[in-house]
Amino acid sequence: MDNSKKVIGIGEILWDMLPAGKQLGGAPTNFAYHARQLGLRSSIISSVGNDDLGLEIIQNIKDAGILSFIDFKDKSTGTVSVQLDKNGVPNYVIHEDVAWDYIIPSESALEFARKADAVCFGSLAQRAVTSYNSIQEILETVPDNALKVFDINMRQRFYSKDIIQKSLKKANVLKINDEEILVFAEMFGLSGDEFEIMHQILNNYDLKILALTKGAEGSWLIGREEDSYLDTPQVNVADTVGAGDSFTAGLVAGLLKEKPFKEIHRSAVDISAFVCTQKGATPTLPDHLII
Repeated sequence: MDNSKKVIGIGEILWDMLPAGKQLGGAPTNFAYHARQLGLRSSIISSVGNDDLGLEIIQNIKDAGILSFIDFKDKSTGTVSVQLDKNGVPNYVIHEDVAWDYIIPSESALEFARKADAVCFGSLAQRAVTSYNSIQEILETVPDNALKVFDINMRQRFYSKDIIQKSLKKANVLKINDEEILVFAEMFGLSGDEFEIMHQILNNYDLKILALTKGAEGSWLIGREEDSYLDTPQVNVADTVGAGDSFTAGLVAGLLKEKPFKEIHRSAVDISAFVCTQKGATPTLPDHLII
């Protein structure tokens, strides 16, 4: 493990209630889980309920070797009801007023953030005032030269133009999918084809990289000096839960290890394709993907 590279997932930690049973979930949690597998010193800042589901999450995080900055709240541990369509694509019902809506970072969490090399956050965990203020505070704490990855994650009605705009001003990397970019373009009055819209976002917010995932079709990495497009490998899909989060982990690991742009993209694509072949968001990655 490269202990010199410290990464943080900030935000929701929960159980995905899948048809086959519950699985650890939440986009920042999935990111941190896969970042740990890819050799980074990974941590999570979040909250769980003082209940059996919360205690089980804490044990899972400990077993995974992830540094936990997770406290207990007098609220229920977060859960998400997940239904899968015939292609394994999930539909989420995200329950409200749960523990991760009340994240307050400890001093030890802030101390870790002051030395972080990368942080991943989204719009979902900023739906509640307490967690919004905490996420913004942590982003101010992270070093200026760290990767600040905004995984926009537009779910249900839990996002707003104001939160997206403020988050983008703090971020230097944006991860977005093909459905979200259409909503984004309409919200911010952007026009043109997909490629033009991506470059408008990159330039409007002074981002280093924009990653656009398009499900089974393919994905883009748009950078300041180089662009990359790759088709999605054809695999037998179990479900697509967490595939985008594993892509983000692969992207961050490659950037922190200063790999070539195309190699970073290929690794992220292959990792996310493998996750699609497994049930749940956090399967164990095979050695060849880790290397």
